[in-house]
Amino acid sequence: MKSILAYLLFFAVATANAQDRYQAAMKQQVSLLDSASTFNPASLNALSNTFERIANAEQTQWLPYYYAAYCLVNEAFMTQDKTKVDPISDKAALLAEKAVALKGEDSELSCLLSLIAVSRIAVDPMTRGARFGTESAELLEKAKTQNPENPRVYLLQGQNLMFTPEAFGGSKSKGKELLNVALQKFTAFKPESDIAPRWGEVYTKELLKMP
Repeated sequence: MKSILAYLLFFAVATANAQDRYQAAMKQQVSLLDSASTFNPASLNALSNTFERIANAEQTQWLPYYYAAYCLVNEAFMTQDKTKVDPISDKAALLAEKAVALKGEDSELSCLLSLIAVSRIAVDPMTRGARFGTESAELLEKAKTQNPENPRVYLLQGQNLMFTPEAFGGSKSKGKELLNVALQKFTAFKPESDIAPRWGEVYTKELLKMP
């Protein structure tokens, strides 16, 4: 009996230590997303690789896959060579689906998948705009039903309206209305943890400054 109790105690301590190491590693990497110097293709790619290594080591945590995909989709938006966008977006989608497999349907993941859809439009806006614009919009509506208090839903809806030509349903004024809703939601929003998604408030304010 004593040996069983000793084993259970050892297992509990080891599990707690592993969780502490995971939280510390994630917190360190997530904090890099607060730095403007991180937002260039090379740094985002490197950070995505780090998150993916954490994900592969943990195997049961969805957030490392989420952040690995988030870094890649931002890399896709910044990539000048359009022939490289689809491979980057494809990998981001694969990582996002791994997060969905672990977490299940979730507002943050629907927002991420919406971003990935938008990243594909820049390759050829004339032929891809309708398809991926519709996919992005549907994912954001899904994200809203999953969590109507998620500010990133309204940020991304507002951004999409602002950067879509009026001939295709875009509207800067309606976009800014949604951005103001996002800003109100950010004020009340409380992330679930130190490493939960919290991005977007600063970017919302920058978009609202645009003419």
